[in-house]
Amino acid sequence: MPNFQRALALADCPVGSSHEVVVGERIVALYNVDGAIFALDGVCPHQGGPLGKGCLKGAVVTCPWHGWQFDVRTGQHQFSASVVQPRFEVRIEGDAILVDVEPGSMTTP
Repeated sequence: MPNFQRALALADCPVGSSHEVVVGERIVALYNVDGAIFALDGVCPHQGGPLGKGCLKGAVVTCPWHGWQFDVRTGQHQFSASVVQPRFEVRIEGDAILVDVEPGSMTTP
């Protein structure tokens, strides 16, 4: 059963931005791509870099530590088909971004 928790105010996540937030006990990376909000597991699978602090260009985030790149809409690594960063379901309620970080809620394409 989904358990959505407040992650960030929508106003604090303008178009083209990326953010690192803690929801429950999870580090979550939030992105605003053309007004749509996406959430990935915030820990890069390469060496634990902070994906929420990465540079977002279009729908691709670049990890600030070693340059790994992911499509934030799908979690797909840009150079390796076998690497997919887990995603979280997002909901907007009023002025808040809510994320479901319950075990089993993470999705991959």
